[in-house]
Amino acid sequence: MRASEDQLKTWMVEGLDGNAASHAALLRALVPVLRAFYRRRVGDGDAIEDIVQETLIAVHTRRISYDRERVFSAWLFAIARYKMIDHFRRTRQTCPIEDVEDILFAAGFEDEANARMDVDQLLAALPEKQARAIRETRIDGHSVADAARTAGISESDVKISVHRGLKALSARIRGERL
Repeated sequence: MRASEDQLKTWMVEGLDGNAASHAALLRALVPVLRAFYRRRVGDGDAIEDIVQETLIAVHTRRISYDRERVFSAWLFAIARYKMIDHFRRTRQTCPIEDVEDILFAAGFEDEANARMDVDQLLAALPEKQARAIRETRIDGHSVADAARTAGISESDVKISVHRGLKALSARIRGERL
């Protein structure tokens, strides 16, 4: 039975807080996850075990870089991808072109999850009305009329909220104060 994302994250955070048993449980739980990840991409059984061990060492030595607010698996698979790339470079091994799409898709999915968290964090800093208007019209793709109807406000109010919200986000990203 594989541990869930929540369980892995809990063990990681407890390990960071000094709980050696949780850290050991995390490393044990990661072995089958990493084996499955590499089995689909590398193929060579002996190499897989070596890369799994290298990845576990990297997880252990770089654990301080883990951001407790982020998804654990995204951090883990970023390390795993780098270790796999290092292996390919060392062995001058290439992967079949058919597998590139899977690797890129997996990377894109994790990047998408991180981007979604970043957007959520930025929108959380805005007033609720502005955040909702931006999410509905710019992210979810609803029309201004639909967003206005859902929120029970006028279309002009939605447009103004989007404009002001985007202006505030732009200033925040640039480090300016409004």
